[in-house]
Amino acid sequence: MALTAGWWRDAVFYEVYVRSFADADGDGVGDLDGIRARLPDLAELGVDGIWLTPFYPSPMADHGYDVADHRDVDPLFGDLAAFDALLAEAHRLDLAVLVDLVPNHSSDAHPAFQAALAAPPGDPARHRYLIRPGQGPGGLEPPNNWISTFGGGAWTRLDQARRLPGPAGSQAAAPPASGDDPAGQDEPAEWYLHLFAPEQPDWNWSDPAVRADHERTLRFWLDRGVDGFRIDVSHGLVKDGELRDNPPGPPATPATSFRERLEPHVWDQEGVHDVYRSWRTLVDGYQRDDGRERVLVGETWVEDPDRLARYVRPDELHLTFAFSLLTVEWSAPRWRQAVQEGLAATAAVGAPPTWVLASHDATRPVTRYGGGATGLRRARAALLTLLALPGVVFLYQGDELALPQVDVPPEARQDPVWERSGRTETGRDGCRVPIPWAGARPPYDFAAPGVVTWLPQPDDWAQLTVEAQRADPASTWRLVHDALATRRDLSRGANGGPPLRWLDTPPDVLAFDHPAGPADGTEVLTCVLATATETRLALPGRLLLASGPAEHDGETLVIPPDTAAWIIREAADGEGPDDSSMA
Repeated sequence: MALTAGWWRDAVFYEVYVRSFADADGDGVGDLDGIRARLPDLAELGVDGIWLTPFYPSPMADHGYDVADHRDVDPLFGDLAAFDALLAEAHRLDLAVLVDLVPNHSSDAHPAFQAALAAPPGDPARHRYLIRPGQGPGGLEPPNNWISTFGGGAWTRLDQARRLPGPAGSQAAAPPASGDDPAGQDEPAEWYLHLFAPEQPDWNWSDPAVRADHERTLRFWLDRGVDGFRIDVSHGLVKDGELRDNPPGPPATPATSFRERLEPHVWDQEGVHDVYRSWRTLVDGYQRDDGRERVLVGETWVEDPDRLARYVRPDELHLTFAFSLLTVEWSAPRWRQAVQEGLAATAAVGAPPTWVLASHDATRPVTRYGGGATGLRRARAALLTLLALPGVVFLYQGDELALPQVDVPPEARQDPVWERSGRTETGRDGCRVPIPWAGARPPYDFAAPGVVTWLPQPDDWAQLTVEAQRADPASTWRLVHDALATRRDLSRGANGGPPLRWLDTPPDVLAFDHPAGPADGTEVLTCVLATATETRLALPGRLLLASGPAEHDGETLVIPPDTAAWIIREAADGEGPDDSSMA
């Protein structure tokens, strides 16, 4: 696979949530062999690459985001041979493969954390994690007021940590060290930080050993041939050096998307940029050796576009997700503002924006936009608009099927958010239900007939399967397939004009030009999104795609609300890089 310089700048990636994509071994949980068998389906859909969520050894307290060994495969998903086979098949199909890196925290079962528990206070093993003395008499109060993103406090006392049998945890049966003993008189009790579940202790990124170990992980997967990394919680690795209290005020909740203003000492610290400069140097070295450019993508929940852009300066990450469209309300002005800010911020540092509408952590668009027929119309229109934007797009599995959020019964919920929030937040299970491939009833060819899936699938998904939608010209799968094919063709002939030019429209309509067509710049692609009322626009050209009913007579476009359309038209005189309406 020839991944030459800049191959990723307008790519469309597909997030594969490994547990819920395809089950080859019949245990009801997705696996690497199941993914490999379905790669031809993704190649047919038309994506450029995939991002695999964690498949590493893990106790699965957070479904793989609690990693016990970053350089192996959990038997639940296969083994290294299965990974190598998947990677080879993906490259045969010209699909890039990004793997998930989880550098903010590990599992409490990680040998390094178990070694920290077994070591006495002050030992270098304890310095690899954020372990600090508590406050108050005996250190019985946590070191500061930080809270977990899953709900509850972000600190747990070491004497309450899980000690496992084995070489690193062999002292589990012994009394805790004096520094952990709440009744001890010499030293206050010590606590460890976990911004997520207690089973996910946070690394101490001021320790050179932590940095060196993660670089070994990067090299391990790069040496196997991966094309890059999606970096989990990329804005959270480095914390305030003094671990100061966050300011008083209303606390963030598990549903809070952007937390840095409420928790300024936890997120988006300056020191994180040193980490990414070193990683960029590392991956650039691989490119110099073989000519293949690898890509680093950050999951950076930072609301301020200018702060977000700092992560993609020329010597740091290549890409970082712009989550604005994942959280913005259904409104043409709000969409326009989010797109403008995202484009302006990344353009200032020479990086393309990276757009998303969904992920394994967010409510699916159909439900987020109102559910039912309204939510479906809006989700389809949002997808078509998303795919017209310049830059990189990440689709989440099931976006192409317009799957709704599933109301998973309480007894079947597995997301730790459900319990950690005192069962007040339903958690993320509803967007993680295994996707339907074919058939009239569960498991819809996700697994062999009769297999019970790890999360229950609805009984009414027969018309949402890939098989059913592939055969339906009006389906969302066909809409995405056709949009991806068109996007690829237009990208090949992009005329080098402005990245995006807004058209004058009524307030509840969004319309923009994206350069497309032959190199002489004679044609442009115009995307129109109507969010509230029927729209009639004079747009000479030809209709390429529409997310719903559309009328176009070659001169005028008419679309109902909650609909998007693509028109290919001749570039008018004066449309060029100096146009004042360019984003």
